[in-house]
Amino acid sequence: MGKIVTLGEIMLRLSTPGNTRFVQSDSFDVVYGGGEANVAVSCANYGHEAYFVTKLPKHEIGQSAVNALRKYGVKTDFITRGGDRVGIYYLETGASMRPSKVIYDRAHSAISEADPTDFDFDAIMEGADWFHWSGITPAISDKAAELTRLACEAAKRHGVTVSVDLNFRKKLWTKEKAQSVMKPLMKYVDVCIGNEEDAELCLGFKPEANVEAGETNAEGYKGIFKAMAQEFGFKYVISTLRESFSASHNGWKAMIYNGEEFYESKRYDINPIIDRVGGGDSFSGGIIHGLLTKPNQGAALEFAVAASALKHTINGDFNLVSAEEVEALAGGDASGRVQR
Repeated sequence: MGKIVTLGEIMLRLSTPGNTRFVQSDSFDVVYGGGEANVAVSCANYGHEAYFVTKLPKHEIGQSAVNALRKYGVKTDFITRGGDRVGIYYLETGASMRPSKVIYDRAHSAISEADPTDFDFDAIMEGADWFHWSGITPAISDKAAELTRLACEAAKRHGVTVSVDLNFRKKLWTKEKAQSVMKPLMKYVDVCIGNEEDAELCLGFKPEANVEAGETNAEGYKGIFKAMAQEFGFKYVISTLRESFSASHNGWKAMIYNGEEFYESKRYDINPIIDRVGGGDSFSGGIIHGLLTKPNQGAALEFAVAASALKHTINGDFNLVSAEEVEALAGGDASGRVQR
């Protein structure tokens, strides 16, 4: 199994119990999560040596975030301690036609104010097979964007495969700012993951498909995948295709392009959704494992789609499934029968 490094922010997540609204809630459920931390947990679950890189305060809430990662086997050797606060996000889980809501309280978090001197990226990337980051990290702050660039440069010096999940977050930056920061970072990227909205807002590409109307026609993506691979030199371009029927019922499949061939995965009907936060991260974790261990891109994509379908059934940010459980679903067992 490989050494996988991810860089980003892990936050304290405060979610309303069940499907209650913020204004109804007298208490919150506590878990920890964040894009790249979620990917690291997935990779650790599949047996990889997964390292999460961030900066967290020295106090007990910072330690709780570290412990949450260690609990699931993520290596925390490269987490720097210092700074004033752990970012927070509040989650209200929707149902039926009421969408889920996220409120961020993450300004001035430790990682957003971290300096390049906090990390030795050459030591971090030594012997690594894979480095993963997402568009959330450079969106946190200009300092975090600089860290992302330095990490990518170190990864390339050490011959590490680099993947990005474009992950545009409109609450963190504008599409103009996103493109000015993200486009120059693409020269380091081998594997680009993102849905149609991310590709348009981060990189300026638009597919010929009416996604709002629920049309996820794969044909509309082929031209944009080819154009992205051509412009940025990606080895793989990958997109999830989510059909949102309601907050608790989604269709889910994905598509991959390796510069020569397209492959479209089978489609899963996810109903009811328990928690879709971290769904995209679980897909990234699955595709990293798939591309490192599977014989071809089709097998890699089927593993990733099955992994993320399972994540929608699990509370919290982390996808707490084993490779065997994912293989069972990818191999066709979606019955949900009790395993005896």
